[in-house]
Amino acid sequence: MGQILDRSFADATNTKNNQSIIFLFRFVYHLFHVLIIVVTKVSDISQLPPELALEILKNLNATDLCLASCVWQTLANDEILWLGLCKSIWRYVSIYKRAHHEGISFRKIYLQLDEGTLRFNAGEGLKYFIENKLLDDTCEEISKFIHNTRKLHATEKRKLLKERRDVLERLIELQSYENQFLPNALRQFFAKLDAPEERNEYLSILIENFSKRFYECNKDLGLSIETIYVLCFSLILLSIDLTSPHIKNKMSKREFIRNTRRAIINGTLSDELAGHFYDNIYLIGHVARSTTIAR
Repeated sequence: MGQILDRSFADATNTKNNQSIIFLFRFVYHLFHVLIIVVTKVSDISQLPPELALEILKNLNATDLCLASCVWQTLANDEILWLGLCKSIWRYVSIYKRAHHEGISFRKIYLQLDEGTLRFNAGEGLKYFIENKLLDDTCEEISKFIHNTRKLHATEKRKLLKERRDVLERLIELQSYENQFLPNALRQFFAKLDAPEERNEYLSILIENFSKRFYECNKDLGLSIETIYVLCFSLILLSIDLTSPHIKNKMSKREFIRNTRRAIINGTLSDELAGHFYDNIYLIGHVARSTTIAR
């Protein structure tokens, strides 16, 4: 292996503009020798230098990190490692701000957050998080928690937001749609807040709040909140029309432009912009991919 690398390195030095190749071969060459030294001189992995052990532990998930504590008990319980694991799933939780002051380990916090998430997804809501003082029971803290958490089940999250309209409104305020094309912003919105499976009051509330937020982020577009609201429903209906296998006679671009302009009463919409909306749905697909909002 060493002879091959040496020969390849020598060949590379004879070519022009090969600085990156030289660097790569040097790196691989030295890495190879380091590994040889580690394998031959360290018979017990617990004898590895702490710096190298930490680099290994950084790449482990929570389960593997717990197992690694059998070898590196102190290092595997490192607070920075467990804080990183916590924030990889729950980027914001109230307990983070007071964990150090109260002497709570992030390993314990991770296990509690994991348990709370399982209970939330099983239909118990935020009860576990609040009772165990992981999450403050305020609109702001709950909104930030939901906004920054990846593992919450969409259906259970929808149930919570139906009950806590204050949290829903604040959660939408935390979204940013600046300089985004309206259909793409809707996709981002529904990716964060799962849409209901049918048209109902909750969908209207979602679109109403989204329209306000999109307007605040893009006032220079010249579209009113009412116009954005109408456009959102037009895009949802167009998405259903173009993507549903049960609809054989698809809406044409001309029909979409005509129908949408008729629906907008107190506002204007250019044919060009409406045409771009149609093209976006036609080429990219549904604005709420994971849902099937009925007509």
